[in-house]
Amino acid sequence: MRLKAIFSNSSGIFLSRIFGFIRDLMMASILGANVYSDIFAVAFKLPNLFRRIFAEGAFTQSFIPSFIAARYKTIFASKILLTFIVVLIGLSIFVDIFTAEVTKLIAPGFSIETITMSVKYVAIQFWYLPLIFLVTFLGSLLQYKEHFATTAFASVLLNIALITAMLIYKGSSKETILLALSWAVIAGGILQVLLHIIVAYRFKMIKLLIIGFKNLNSKTNAIKEDLNRFYKNFLPAIWGNSTPQFMSFFDTLIASFLTAGSISYLYYGNRVFQLPLAIFAIALSVAIFPSVSKKIKAKDEKGAILEFRKGFWILIYLLSAATIVGIIFSNEIIWLLFERGEFTRANTLDVAKVLQMYLVGLIPFGLSKLFNLWLFANHKQLKAAKIATISLIAYAISAVLLAKLFGAMGLALSNSISGIVSFILIAKEFGVDRLNMIIIRIRTVRFIRNITIFTLFMLIIKFTFLHI
Repeated sequence: MRLKAIFSNSSGIFLSRIFGFIRDLMMASILGANVYSDIFAVAFKLPNLFRRIFAEGAFTQSFIPSFIAARYKTIFASKILLTFIVVLIGLSIFVDIFTAEVTKLIAPGFSIETITMSVKYVAIQFWYLPLIFLVTFLGSLLQYKEHFATTAFASVLLNIALITAMLIYKGSSKETILLALSWAVIAGGILQVLLHIIVAYRFKMIKLLIIGFKNLNSKTNAIKEDLNRFYKNFLPAIWGNSTPQFMSFFDTLIASFLTAGSISYLYYGNRVFQLPLAIFAIALSVAIFPSVSKKIKAKDEKGAILEFRKGFWILIYLLSAATIVGIIFSNEIIWLLFERGEFTRANTLDVAKVLQMYLVGLIPFGLSKLFNLWLFANHKQLKAAKIATISLIAYAISAVLLAKLFGAMGLALSNSISGIVSFILIAKEFGVDRLNMIIIRIRTVRFIRNITIFTLFMLIIKFTFLHI
């Protein structure tokens, strides 16, 4: 396992999340948790949903194995880029034309007045989607070169753009602030694209694309098999690796029927939940995926399993510690991050409960990210899609029941239930024999002892020194 790659990836994501928390801290203070913050969350929900599908899921984990296997890599990459850009620009134009209808789909519980307020922000922010695809595509080429830092650090630029907009317009009306934030999303996307173009040029990947475009017409038939393999994997992979994002989308839909502020409670709680998931599980998975894919293509299964074993034990310790700290200190975390200005004490208590319910699923979600690599590297995206469908059904059933009983807290718990179901099914597909090669008994006993001691230590700190 390339620890340098994991460190550079996780440190970049960590820095981005820090700026993201500064952004959310300012947003909580300036907008609070009300209809205006709900509108921004809804406007950013759809492009952010696709961003996570592309950046952390279906595209990257379908493209890299297909790119590795492709005979004419330059032509294959160029064809994929051209196809997706045309489709995404067309989709963005469609959303511009039917913005009100799209907004109604995202948040059907919104009143007509709120939808009317939201449409212009939704229309602007959706153009972030083709920009972030360019970032993801170039980032995938850089991952093939085992360069991860640029993509990991790039999202800092988006947060800087949003923070700058709030600093400039913080004394303005809520509508003006929302408009400034919407254009800042686009500005952040442009900055990310420019950074990736510069770095890709240094790695000679832009030259690769230019060569591909020059030969695209003459050798399209030569990449037909590679394209078919990619699309065969990509379409089911949207489900197979993006269930949490679709659940987040449905969370917004259901929460729009709950009390005002529920969407924001889920947004802020999920933001905290995503920090350990991103800097530990996603960073590690992204860093080892190219090497795992290359080993599996070379039929070196033992080498791939060794990568998984190292990753598993690093991940289980980090995720367990994060879960324990997050649940025990949930009130303190939300108080420290958000409770100021328009964000009240009552908001802190509500968001802390939502955070606790999200954290129930942190370990299974994180491990699913790791073990999903096996399915994607072996071109089993259809199997991953079936597992995701079952977990999504589990979420839907529990969401309907628990939202009525516990509101936003119930929706967060439904996400965790889905994560548990997903991990069980993915681990079963991974295989008992392979799991036994990873989960060594003596390490398991040591892990249980260490985590128990850590939990007791955190509880002593909580009840001896802190009480927010």
